[in-house]
Amino acid sequence: MERARGALYSFHQLSGRADLILGEALDALREAGHPRLAAEVRRELHGRNVLDGRWTFQIVEEYDDLYYRPFVSTEERVRALLTDGQRHVYEARMKARERSGAGRDPWAPGA
Repeated sequence: MERARGALYSFHQLSGRADLILGEALDALREAGHPRLAAEVRRELHGRNVLDGRWTFQIVEEYDDLYYRPFVSTEERVRALLTDGQRHVYEARMKARERSGAGRDPWAPGA
């Protein structure tokens, strides 16, 4: 879920950056003596919705509101009930097992 959210944020940033670069390119096209073509492309593409009626920030907000936040709050509630709120229980157990198997103190600092 976190990776999906990160990918969505990357999509948001990449799309926004592409639109900014397009705006700069259209300014350069106009300044190079092609104002009509620049205006035509600007009307067609610059600031365009990526989904019907929405820019990427609106998609990110809807994802956060409808999926991410409920997912996180539900996970926290279940974790509180089952592990007293401890995070990464599986990984902590794996660390203890692997360090013990290697003859090291499972919880000592350092290597």
